[in-house]
Formats: sequence, C-alpha cells, structure tokens
Amino acid sequence: MSDLFDQSGLQNNAPRPLADRLRPRTLADVAGQDHLVGADGALARLIRSGSLGSLIFWGPPGTGKTTVARLLAHETDLHFAQISAIFSGVAELKKTFEQARTRRMAGQGTLLFVDEIHRFNRAQQDSFLPVMEDGTVTLIGATTENPSFELNAALLSRARVMTFKALDGAAIERLLTRAEDAEGKKLPLDEDARAALIVMADGDGRAALTLAEEIWRAARPDEIFDRAGLSAIVQRRAPIYDKGQEGHYNLISALHKSVRGSDPDAALYYLARMFDGGENPLFIARRVVRMAVEDIGLADPQALVVANAAKDAYDFLGSPEGELAIAQAVIYCASAPKSNAAYVAYKRAAQLAREHGSLTPPKTILNAPTKLMRAEGYGEDYAYDHDAPDAFSGQDYWPEKLGRRKIYEPVERGFEREIAKRLEYWEKLRRERRGQS
Repeated sequence: MSDLFDQSGLQNNAPRPLADRLRPRTLADVAGQDHLVGADGALARLIRSGSLGSLIFWGPPGTGKTTVARLLAHETDLHFAQISAIFSGVAELKKTFEQARTRRMAGQGTLLFVDEIHRFNRAQQDSFLPVMEDGTVTLIGATTENPSFELNAALLSRARVMTFKALDGAAIERLLTRAEDAEGKKLPLDEDARAALIVMADGDGRAALTLAEEIWRAARPDEIFDRAGLSAIVQRRAPIYDKGQEGHYNLISALHKSVRGSDPDAALYYLARMFDGGENPLFIARRVVRMAVEDIGLADPQALVVANAAKDAYDFLGSPEGELAIAQAVIYCASAPKSNAAYVAYKRAAQLAREHGSLTPPKTILNAPTKLMRAEGYGEDYAYDHDAPDAFSGQDYWPEKLGRRKIYEPVERGFEREIAKRLEYWEKLRRERRGQS
C-alpha cells in the first residue's frame, strides 16, 4: 500500500516538516560529517572501492544517520529497506529477510537500515548474522548508544562502526542558511539571538530546523527577536544526557579526569552538568570516593574521609542541600595533592600474586597452634616487633622462593612525603639489623 502511495505522488502535496524538506539529496550536502562523506571520508572511500559492507552508524540524534543510509543505497544501486527496532518484532524481521531474499534471487541487493538497533535484544541481534554473512542484506544499523555496550560482539565483528559527530556551530549555521534559502526569507533573529539558537540546537541538525520553524511561526511581520524574545518562544531543550548510556559515561569520565588533573573549576562544571541532567547524586558521591582512593590516596588521607562524609551528608540532608556537600568534596579532591602510588602498588601486588601462585609464607611468621606444626618449625624464631628497638625487627616476611620485592613507591607530594621518609628509615634499619645477624 505504501509503495502505491509513493508512486502516486500525492505525498508531495502533504505538509512536510522543514527538516524533511531539506533532507540532503547527495552525500556532499550532508552537514558536519566531512570525516565520513567528504572527498577523503571513510564512506566516500568505501563507495569508490565498490564494496560497502555492513556498517553501524553511531552518533547523537539529528546528525544525519538515516539520511546518509538512504544516500548510500542510491549510490550503490541497492534497494533501501528501513525498519525500526522500536516497532519491529521477530515476525517483522522474518518478513523483511524474506523480501530481501526474493530481491536477491532477482538480482537486486538490499540495504537494510535498522534505526535504534541497540533496542533489539541479544537474540534479535543474532538473527541478523546469517543474512549478513550470505549477502542477503547489507546492514546499516543506527544507534545513539555506544555500540561496545549495546551490541553483540558477533554483530560488531561483522560490521564497521562509523562515528557521526554532533554538528558544530558552523554546520548548524550552514543548515539555517539553507533553510532561509528554501523559505525565501531570513530568520527574524538579531545576531545575538541567532548565536543562542545555534547553542540551543545542541549539535542536533533536525532540532535546529525544528526550532527555526517555530520561530517563523511565532514571528509577526517585521518582528525581530533578541535573545530574551527567543527564550520566550522557544523553551530550552533538555540536556542530552541518558543516565544509563553514553552521556552518563562521558560526563562522569570528564568529572573524574578534571579532579585528577587538579582543576576544581572544570570539575564543578561537569558536576553541575550531571546534576542538571538528573544523575543520581549518590552515584556521583560513590565516584568521588573512588577518586579519593585512586587518585589522591595517601598523599592526603583526609580526602577519603571528606568524600565519605559528603555521601553521608547527602543521605542525611537529601536534595537540594545535599548536592552542596558533594560539590564541596569535589573541590577538596580536585585541590588535594595527587598520588596513585597506592593504586599502582595494589595492581603490582595483584599481578605478582597471579604470576607466582600459592607460595607459602616463611614458617617464622606462621602460627603454630598444634604440636605437629611446632615440630615443623612454624613460628620458630619469630621476632615480636614491639619488643625490638624502634618497634621494628627487620625480619623477612616474604616467601623464600619469591624474595623481597619493592611494590609501594610513595611520591614526594603531600602526606606521602612523610611516608617515604618512614619507609626509608625502616629500610636503613633493616639493612643494619640483617648485617648484625
């Protein structure tokens, strides 16, 4: 039925959104993705090679994933078929595959575009594998989520991931200019409001054109909106932030690295972004605790105390007052001296334990609760450190087959500078007392 409707041309007279009317007709018209569709772009190279292969398009909304898939079908003379994981089930998939097989027998290949492919479950994703392998379909899956997290490894191994970028200001401006040419009139915005509109689009080309339509509808003849007028007619778009997906991981990574890099201003900015996006404050508080132990460690042992106190304060106060406690902990951790010496030492110790197996500690430091164990030398000649000068015996605690190793190396920053002095002093005593024995 839809094919007959398309052929009739009746849809040409139906109202169409501006974003649909301005959909690019060639790859060169696609804005903001020159790394893919430019002369030396990855997709342009594939087209020139004559072998497209299955692809995964990964990127934010409104960056041209669907449009590029349609254009690729045209460039490669493949039949374009489109389904959405939101509306399609097993029956729809089987029907789509059968239609593709029929076309293949008639000598026509199929480019199958699957929107929101990450919404298919694992079993449904696996159903694509046979038709990809035998060439029944060339799959292009589109996803706004990180394919590494959301797609089967088997599916990813058979497809190449193409990353679509959020549109920058220049690309959004290009779209707005194209819209003005199509409409035959300028957007009724002053320079400052136009810049604000580009920011509101948040890298989404479709959103930019939708906002432009809203402005044209709202404007009276000869009316020009300033920034305040724009804000009055166009509500600010919600932040692009999915607490369970890519935006979540990007911002917590940015927060963590800003703290690690001792930049409290950047750290506060990303913290505010996460709060604004609706992130669970206790998730952030747990991450700040991790920062305290991973990146500050013993350079400032108080950082762990502050981070835990912030978590407890949020539990006690709730929102919004509790967020201030987390912000305070973020500032403290970002401003604290940094050391990952304890983190590195633990990883070294773990690797040493894995590599050398179940080595027995020296019998000297083993308890001997039975006569047999005492007869075997367990606990023999153990030196009780509190009875030794400086409460330090200097005895060897390492397995004989492994020998003494250096694992923890404190840095010359913060409190670890004092720890380094202690360890150096004890090593000096150790050498002296071994020389006496």
